[in-house]
Amino acid sequence: MQLQFLGATDTVTGSRYVLDTGHSRVMVDCGLFQGYKALRLRNWERLPVDPARLDAVVLTHAHIDHSGYLPLLVRNGFRGRVFCTMGTAQLCHILLPDSAHLAEEDARFANREGFSRHHPALPLYDGADAVRALRRLEPSHYDTRVAVAPGVEAEFHRAGHIIGSAIVTLHAGGRRIVFSGDLGRQQDVVMRAPEPVRAADYLLVESTYGNRVHPEGDPLDLLGEVVSRTIGRGGSVVIPAFAVGRSQALLYCLYRLRQQNRIPPVPVYLDSPMAIDATEVFALHPDELRIERADCTAACNMAILVQSVQQSAWLKRDRAPKIILAGSGMATGGRVVHHLETYGQDARNTILLSGFQAAGTRGAALAAGARELRIHGKQVAIRAAVAQIETLSAHADANELMTWLGGFGQAPRQTFVVHGEPAASDALRQRIERELQWPVAMPEYLRSYPLD
Repeated sequence: MQLQFLGATDTVTGSRYVLDTGHSRVMVDCGLFQGYKALRLRNWERLPVDPARLDAVVLTHAHIDHSGYLPLLVRNGFRGRVFCTMGTAQLCHILLPDSAHLAEEDARFANREGFSRHHPALPLYDGADAVRALRRLEPSHYDTRVAVAPGVEAEFHRAGHIIGSAIVTLHAGGRRIVFSGDLGRQQDVVMRAPEPVRAADYLLVESTYGNRVHPEGDPLDLLGEVVSRTIGRGGSVVIPAFAVGRSQALLYCLYRLRQQNRIPPVPVYLDSPMAIDATEVFALHPDELRIERADCTAACNMAILVQSVQQSAWLKRDRAPKIILAGSGMATGGRVVHHLETYGQDARNTILLSGFQAAGTRGAALAAGARELRIHGKQVAIRAAVAQIETLSAHADANELMTWLGGFGQAPRQTFVVHGEPAASDALRQRIERELQWPVAMPEYLRSYPLD
């Protein structure tokens, strides 16, 4: 039995792992690489494993860096089932077609403007590929074992990261292989804490914030201060926000601030069809939330929904103070890029980053102090203020990761630190060795490891 790492090594994107028992092959997560061009180019490379020889895929959650490669996997021959929670299945029905739409839209825009090196520019996959992938989904319940391949069962436990997110345990050959997926916070604004797992023979743990501790402070205070200061000088707040999870948390915070009269009564626009649909799914799973159902409903209903491209274009012309939440969360694509091009050039405005920004993304460049961004083939000056709220992160920080790891009754035979930039992963590796005395390693890209 062996486990091959096809992504999320030395990076926070492209989560893909393949368990080969000798009789069955199961892929856990099937994500896209994002960020640096060198990483994104991996999406176009031939997969080292023949998709037709995979028996099943198991998803920890729906974020594109964990699910976004599925349409390509199916197009290239995968015919098995994709096992996940109900929440993940519902969100994939939103995220995968949107990912395909964005890829097609970007290709059309590149061809129209003529800034692509490829003629014609082609999308990684299209809407038809996404539809075929969605037909493979097999929703499952939390806390229930399900047979996913000959000799392999999967079990899902709540990870507290987004709706439907799960810690996955594969039971195979008498071994328990646990995949943390993305772990949520112990005290998240809206989500319940990740459930403890008591036992694993082999463990893969994420390390997005493996070298950092989230700053203390109430996110409402920080958000309210940024909004009030910006609106006070006649500006608007543009928030690149992940459509799933972050947008809903931000809406809840803005709802609370408005309830308490702590921010001016300016309109709040949710400029992301995907986030709009995801917000509807969010309200269907109160059992995964720590907030009251009535507050969840009110928060989800407070925004002005921007569906069409024409409505989004109107927002760029309207100079009245406002708050715009738009995808994507790292400003890698989507409607927020157009808003950054427009609002980023006005010093009255604020670009508010509300979560982790992977290296190589526009969001990471802004967080590092860049005053110029490359957008649609040209350099755009950024004169707007740039602020960042890290207390809204949906990822456990280093201390919270160690708290979750401390719930195991005994040391796994081997722990693999994944899904982190090298410095973060290595910092968590050292803490696990020092504080828990567990065998731990940082796996190498494409390498297979025996699970004896």
